[in-house]
Amino acid sequence: MHFVTGDGVPTRGYIRRMKTPPCVLGLGCAAALLLSGCTGGPCGAGGAAPLTAADSVLLAPEAPALRETPPDTFWVALETSEGPITLEVIRAWAPLGAFRFYNLVRGGFYDGSRFFRVIPGFVAQFGASGHPAIEAAWADQALPDDPVRVSNLGGTIAFAMAGPGTRVSQVFINYRDNPGLDEHGFAPFGRVVSGMGALLKLESSYGEPEPAGRGPRWECIREGGNAYLEKSFPRLDQVRRARLVARP
Repeated sequence: MHFVTGDGVPTRGYIRRMKTPPCVLGLGCAAALLLSGCTGGPCGAGGAAPLTAADSVLLAPEAPALRETPPDTFWVALETSEGPITLEVIRAWAPLGAFRFYNLVRGGFYDGSRFFRVIPGFVAQFGASGHPAIEAAWADQALPDDPVRVSNLGGTIAFAMAGPGTRVSQVFINYRDNPGLDEHGFAPFGRVVSGMGALLKLESSYGEPEPAGRGPRWECIREGGNAYLEKSFPRLDQVRRARLVARP
C-alpha cells in the first residue's frame, strides 16, 4: 500500500484510500474478502448497527438517486463533533470527484463517518462508512482519475486513493499547503470556506494507524465499522451529518 507522509513522499502510511491491506496475522487477504478478510484478528469489533431504510439506499451505488449531476458550484455543511465546517465544491476543479462527493453527501454516506486519521500540520481524513455492508457495496465503485488542476493548498479537500483509478469515498482536508501531493495525483475538488477552527480541534492523539501509530487498523474499520471505532477509539471526532446547503 502506498501512503503519503507529511512531506508528500509516498511511503507506507495513509493518504490513500485504504483498500486491501495485509491481514493482522501476516496472511494475505484476498481482494474479494471485504467484510471479514482478517477473521480472528484483534479487532474487538462488536455487532454493526442495523441499517435504516435511508441507509439501505446506499447499498445500491448505481441507483439513479446516487448518480445526479451536481451544479457547477455547491456547498456542503459538515456538522462535526467539534463544530460546523462548510465546504465549497467547484466542479471544474475535479468533475468526477465533485460528482461522487455530491451524490455521497445527498445519500447520507458521510453521516456518522469518523475522522480516523488526523495528523496536525498535514491532513484530516474521513469517509469510511460506519456500516460494513455499505463499505463493501462501494468497494468496487472506484472512479477514474481527475487531472490535478488545483494545488493541495491549506483548506482544500481531495479524495484519498491507493494509486491510479482507486478513488471511492475517503477524503482528506489539507491542514497546510501540501504541493508534494499534486505530483501523485491527489486532485482537490473543493475547499473549506468556514470552520477551520473546528478542523483544528479534531482529536489527533491516536496519530497514524497501527503499527506506525496508535490509530485504527483499516481491516478492522472495514470489518467492524463504527462499532469497532466507538469501542476501541472512543475519542475520535465524527461528521454527525453532511448536507447540501445554499451559498453561505
